[in-house]
Amino acid sequence: MIIKKLTVENFRVFQGKHEMALEPMPPGEKPIILFGGLNGSGKTSILTAIRLALYGRLAFGELHTTQDYIEKLSSLIHNGEGDSCQGDSASVMLVFTYNKAGEQSEFTVKRSWSRGSKDELTLQQNGVELSELNYEQCQGFLNELIPSGIADLFFFDGEKIAALAEDKTGKTLQAAVRRLLGLDLIEKLRNDLVIYIKRQATRGSEADYKKELSELEEKSYGLGKSAENFRYAADLAKMSLGLMDNEIRKQEGSLAAQGGAFAASKAQEQSKVDLLIRDKAQFERSIRLELEGTFPFTLAPNTIARLVDQLNIEAQIKHTNAFANQFSVFMRQIEKTKSFETSQQKAETIKILTGELDGYIAGQPRGEVNLDISERELGALTNSTHVEAGRARARFEEARSSLFAVEHALEQAAANIDRAPDDEQLLGVVQSIRELDGKRQIAQNEYRSLLEKAKGALADQLDCSRKLQRLHDSRRSQHDASTAVQNAERTLDMLDQYAKNLTQARVEKLERKFEEAYHRLARKKKLQISAKINPETFDVELIDEQGITIDRDSLSAGEKQIYALSILDALAKSSGRELPVIIDTPLGRLDSHHRDTLIENYFPNASHQVIILSTDTEVHEQYFAEKLNSSVSHSFRIEFEESSRSSKLQNGYFWNQTEGGKFYAA
Repeated sequence: MIIKKLTVENFRVFQGKHEMALEPMPPGEKPIILFGGLNGSGKTSILTAIRLALYGRLAFGELHTTQDYIEKLSSLIHNGEGDSCQGDSASVMLVFTYNKAGEQSEFTVKRSWSRGSKDELTLQQNGVELSELNYEQCQGFLNELIPSGIADLFFFDGEKIAALAEDKTGKTLQAAVRRLLGLDLIEKLRNDLVIYIKRQATRGSEADYKKELSELEEKSYGLGKSAENFRYAADLAKMSLGLMDNEIRKQEGSLAAQGGAFAASKAQEQSKVDLLIRDKAQFERSIRLELEGTFPFTLAPNTIARLVDQLNIEAQIKHTNAFANQFSVFMRQIEKTKSFETSQQKAETIKILTGELDGYIAGQPRGEVNLDISERELGALTNSTHVEAGRARARFEEARSSLFAVEHALEQAAANIDRAPDDEQLLGVVQSIRELDGKRQIAQNEYRSLLEKAKGALADQLDCSRKLQRLHDSRRSQHDASTAVQNAERTLDMLDQYAKNLTQARVEKLERKFEEAYHRLARKKKLQISAKINPETFDVELIDEQGITIDRDSLSAGEKQIYALSILDALAKSSGRELPVIIDTPLGRLDSHHRDTLIENYFPNASHQVIILSTDTEVHEQYFAEKLNSSVSHSFRIEFEESSRSSKLQNGYFWNQTEGGKFYAA
């Protein structure tokens, strides 16, 4: 992954629009992009903007409710001074490349919001907006692309380093390692298998079968009676309404984090598919109707044109022949008339008329009449080929375009349905939300609540009837179920062994990476330090060359930070992800020797792209000029203006202010 550009608008201390080019140039040679700024100038705002663009609510940790998130977003809108200040809306936009399944794509994610409102999220891939994804689906896509738990190993600040360095319980490290190893997924699969085995165990003996049968029948009868008693629950529901609202929001947040957005829209997408299939059939019928009409005339326009021309010529030939015949009758009448004074005068007149007729006929088309049709038929054919055929083609093209659009929409809907997780995965959270929502309906409207509860009881009674039928059916498939249970039990043993082997292998790799990082960063180079990580607690023990465990409490504050950075570096390099490293104020608690080591050995090698947010006392002039400058692609200086209560970006670091531009401000 390479972050190419970050754009912030009216975000925290930044007034107006600021674009920052963050891609190292040239690629692979100078990985560091350096930001310099005094305390309070806006360095942390850059890290916050990147995390917010990618993770939304998850960027701020424990925000259980949507209202908490809205208030947090409102607090991030710039509140400056002056007539030009725009304090009603803000946005962040991140452009980055990511290699997924061997194919590199460029993604553009933009998150914008107004004061007091939830944010809007748009996502583009290679310049094409993924319009088929709604807000929750876009966020789920980003969470799958770059999991927030993994990103915590790459995007961090001085506070995270200090927390890891001072953590004596090991919980911070344990959580990071479990996310890195994927042990949480193994545990979830193990729990699912245990639930399955327990369910199958209840279907064991004939006595158990009869007992369950009796219980279901009694439950069905009890549910019928319960429908009459729900009116007594209204008073209790009113008292717990406030608590229910908070619980529902927390459960909905959990559901969205687990992929519930795709599952919630699955039924809608299926309904959409049904409508699209109906439309597809209608468009196909329209196309068939046009094919049965005048549309085929448009498939051979040249041949049809020649046919119509030939028919018109034959029509003129018939007109000419008819005229000649009538003229012959007329001439015979002239020969019989006695109106001329002399025979010579009659002969001259006949000669003149005959000559004129011959001249006229010579200018008309002559030939055989092979396609003898009437003028009415010729007019109908001309109208069909020149007028109706064109209209039929337009209707055909419109139906065909609509058919293509429907087929594309069917593909998109099918893709959204495929993204939805299985109902079984979300059953616990969904069931909890349904129960809480049902109770809330009772408290909100007494009559409607009682009616809904009564319906719910009847629905449960119907569900009991279905369970009774399934219970009978399950007896017939007992042999297959017992085989499945045996397979599940073997799978549990395999999962335990797999988790153990995976943990041991990853822990050994993590120990090596930690030792490499610690030896590279520690000030005391001659001290031979090795690491031992407990595969159960994931606590790190430092062991000296004599095999004695070093008490971490005896380390200085700077040594503890080196220890924490070594852990983060080892975790990042063991994750298998090629992500940028972003570090906010990392040197505050280090002495000069540790700073020298960190600047020389950590920053240039931390990743292919390293974004450092520093004060002038951390990366000072000597560090910048002598130790870091050769690895810096480009740098920025953040200056805070007291008059406008806002910050602006300048090219170059504190002591290198003539560097070429890498950002644009509007």
